[in-house]
Amino acid sequence: MTTTVPYLDLQAVEAYLGPRPVFTNLSLRLHQGEHTVILGPNGSGKSALIKLLCREIYPVVKPGSWLRLFGHQTANLWDLRARIGLVSQDLQANYRGGVLARDVVLSGFFGSVGIGPSQQPTAAHRLRVGELMDQLGLADLAERPYRQLSDGQRRRLLLARALVHDPEVLVLDEPTNGLDIQARFQLLTILRGLAQSGTTLLLVTHQFDAIIPEISRCVLLRQGAVQEDGPVSELLQDGPLSALFATPLQVCTAGGYHQVLPAGEAP
Repeated sequence: MTTTVPYLDLQAVEAYLGPRPVFTNLSLRLHQGEHTVILGPNGSGKSALIKLLCREIYPVVKPGSWLRLFGHQTANLWDLRARIGLVSQDLQANYRGGVLARDVVLSGFFGSVGIGPSQQPTAAHRLRVGELMDQLGLADLAERPYRQLSDGQRRRLLLARALVHDPEVLVLDEPTNGLDIQARFQLLTILRGLAQSGTTLLLVTHQFDAIIPEISRCVLLRQGAVQEDGPVSELLQDGPLSALFATPLQVCTAGGYHQVLPAGEAP
């Protein structure tokens, strides 16, 4: 059993998105070194869980309930951004088309969307950005406007942005959604390397082929509650997934990757 302090510790959490309660009694602990996937149908609370983790929404304060990050109930947002990197479609959509690719990555140092007049990147910042863009195959795009890039290139830019502080935890919200096959496989290869080198991954998705072999834990969310929580080998099976999505499903596995078909279809 894992004995380290969880990077996310939720106990009987109640939280709202606008006027709507998304969680009423959610308890969940996630540990560093344990690569985890969160699965669930639309409306299950996957995106709200990320917002809790990144301090975009806050739980209701009540006795016996808490949200702790790295063991603390209060967190400095700047420190948190250095420890948790985020790649999300919402973030991708926030960037304006004229922002240079290089500045997308640089903005990770400031927690901003692009670089404003008051933000002064240092030589060390620029060196780190150059290293990351080179590692992720983006070096030749540094001066390209964001609007001229493909979705796959934009997703890798956001990944580079998330990695500027060498975070302990990398949160990935639907990272392969909308990518073509080549871009998807490129991204998954990069994520496998990060997982193997010690970065803890939290994958939130409904794309089963985005679940890389290094991910060992699976949390099934439905209607704001944990329906099941356990090893990928046990939960990425016909029965648990059919119950989660209320649809007869058949899971096919090859090379550590998974695909889901309607039950009865040939693999």
